[in-house]
Amino acid sequence: MKITKVDAFQMNWDASGKGSRSAFVRIQTEDGSFGLGEASPMQGGLASLGIIANDMASFLIGKDILDHAVLLDTLLHKCIKLGPDGAATGALAALDIALWDLKGKLLGQPVYKLLGGAWRTSLACYSSIGGNAHRSVAEVVDIVLRRVEKEQPAAVKIRWDGDRTRQDVDIAGDIAKAKAVRKALGDDFVLGFDANNGYSIGGAMRVGRALEELNYAWFEEPVQHYHVAAMGEVAQRLDITVSAGEQTYTLQGLKDLINAGVRMVQPDIVKMGGITGMMRCAALAQAHGVELVPHQTQPSIGHLANIHVMATVMHLAKPVELADDWERADSVFKNPSRPVNGCFELPTRPGLGMEFDEAEMKRRSIPITQ
Repeated sequence: MKITKVDAFQMNWDASGKGSRSAFVRIQTEDGSFGLGEASPMQGGLASLGIIANDMASFLIGKDILDHAVLLDTLLHKCIKLGPDGAATGALAALDIALWDLKGKLLGQPVYKLLGGAWRTSLACYSSIGGNAHRSVAEVVDIVLRRVEKEQPAAVKIRWDGDRTRQDVDIAGDIAKAKAVRKALGDDFVLGFDANNGYSIGGAMRVGRALEELNYAWFEEPVQHYHVAAMGEVAQRLDITVSAGEQTYTLQGLKDLINAGVRMVQPDIVKMGGITGMMRCAALAQAHGVELVPHQTQPSIGHLANIHVMATVMHLAKPVELADDWERADSVFKNPSRPVNGCFELPTRPGLGMEFDEAEMKRRSIPITQ
């Protein structure tokens, strides 16, 4: 089956056009079938969408969709000097997800079946709660309790989302917030702490030791992601599991994190190679005996792609991410994936399993032209 059209476009979640936007791609074949993919939405995903429209789409026209891996590896090396970290790998992720969605539809199978089958069809979620660097202790506890009551998650991760140009801004205050959340949710509730690259090595050690005392389950990106050796040093010196990888865009980069000592890796499916990339990450993690817990904050295409992959992972160590503002997908998707009793159910329809209001999607779309 030949590819006849590749459209890259932004999706406006806010009807006014002033809210957040996602970066989507649609690949169509000669019989009218199509698949949808998603790139990282950073800065609206414009860089990745531009690369698709200007440097990748024309190459794919007329190609057989079943040559999927050859096509995308060719495009990676064609565009290697545009990255490969960041916009180019985000573009490839979107194309990869769309091709898997398309293949599933053409073969009449959900993606997880094409990947080898699911170990589970219900996946527990964790509430990922951002913006806590700028909240008081009482405000942090309030939003955590509201999210737990609403979502009934298996775990909670509190994120800082602070100023990455400054380190160790309020270590005592950060620890106080971590203590307050532990007290509010009880001794046995599973908790994670995402520093969003906010500490020096020394600061990370201080906070990490406090988190160990508080029985937090993981400590995410304590230092700047580009200081791989520093991330590894913190991981090796602390007993708490240190995680990283959401800002890692290649399999080789993930290998470097593991070799440095990180034992929980968090690549993101819309940043690193899509479904194919995440399956490679799963194999790498399994080979090294480390936990694979993907970062994933997009509530529609990226999320569905992620849970199809995670359903195939035999040793799934942690719940999947449920981020802020999840409800935005309701405006376009007829069957938005929402947790029930703290769990996402794996779609069984062909492809990724999404249904959407085509007229509404068209109305909210902003095309990226060559």
